[in-house]
Amino acid sequence: MQISPEMKKKFALFKKNKLAFYSFWALVILYAFSLTSPWLVNDEPLILRFEGKTYFPAFVTYAETEFGGEFQTEPDYPQLIADAKTAGKNVWALMPLIAQDPLKADLSLEGTPPFAPGKNHLLGTDAHGRDVLSRLIHGFRICMSFSLLLTFLGTFLGIVIGGIQGYLGGKWDIFMQRGIEIWSSLPFLYVVILIGSIYGRSFLLLIAVMAIFNWISLSYYMRAEYLKLRSMAYVKAAKMLGMGRLHIFFREILPNALTPVISLFPFTLIGGIGSLTSLDFLGFGLEPPTPSWGELMSEGLNNLYAPWISICTVAALFVTLLLTTFVGEGIRDAMDPKSGDRYE
Repeated sequence: MQISPEMKKKFALFKKNKLAFYSFWALVILYAFSLTSPWLVNDEPLILRFEGKTYFPAFVTYAETEFGGEFQTEPDYPQLIADAKTAGKNVWALMPLIAQDPLKADLSLEGTPPFAPGKNHLLGTDAHGRDVLSRLIHGFRICMSFSLLLTFLGTFLGIVIGGIQGYLGGKWDIFMQRGIEIWSSLPFLYVVILIGSIYGRSFLLLIAVMAIFNWISLSYYMRAEYLKLRSMAYVKAAKMLGMGRLHIFFREILPNALTPVISLFPFTLIGGIGSLTSLDFLGFGLEPPTPSWGELMSEGLNNLYAPWISICTVAALFVTLLLTTFVGEGIRDAMDPKSGDRYE
């Protein structure tokens, strides 16, 4: 599918909006870093030299017996390194950038968690003693990945279903529209609770459940675009040349109907982030102890005497939504036919 010259012009207009353009790259960089969090935000060494042998614990799973232990389970590497140094063994480790595991509780400090921000935990810990910074970073990766997958899947369904309505028109359009109206009236939260209670709350299952509702709003826009474009001269010419329906649907009409898709994409992404955070906050999202912003917000509410939990989580959510909103506003302005050369 080739991008039309008009769409290339709109991309150029988006680049001229510096706030939106830099916000886009900020999100890309933050998300790219979060994708490395299983290795760079963890307590497993990137490289470990132990008694003359080299290991890569961040990438390969080793048993405790490999280091002279008794069990076949993976060792606690910070404790292993500390014990080895105390025993005078030859040990050296290259630790990750943030050497904290988001799932492990640190109970070595005096008192009871949550612990306030300090040298070992820059943003403090939650009520279970888990590092807040590492959970925020891992939670950002999960939240953005979830929202992106949900948005892509919902966008695909919206294009196909709305496009079929507009392309076929007539009775097909009326029949499908009535079905969509009935489907959209179903209580989304109740469906999530019901399916989650039966089949569990896995990452993919939650995406699937939310995706069956997430496409509805886009389908209205795509239906209108296809209804408008199917009567254009170039579409009639393609039919006269004997081109198939799939070719006309995806290669002739779709490139000229991308305006609502691109314009709504950032705002759909915001909706996905908000939905997952809300479900996790209410306890109907991902299974604990999965790092989650909604779960952190719930912990902050239950531990008001530890304000760093709520402040850090709300700040991370605010910045993410703000950057995404800037991107969405920039795209909306670029897609506006009246935008002209406002950024010159």
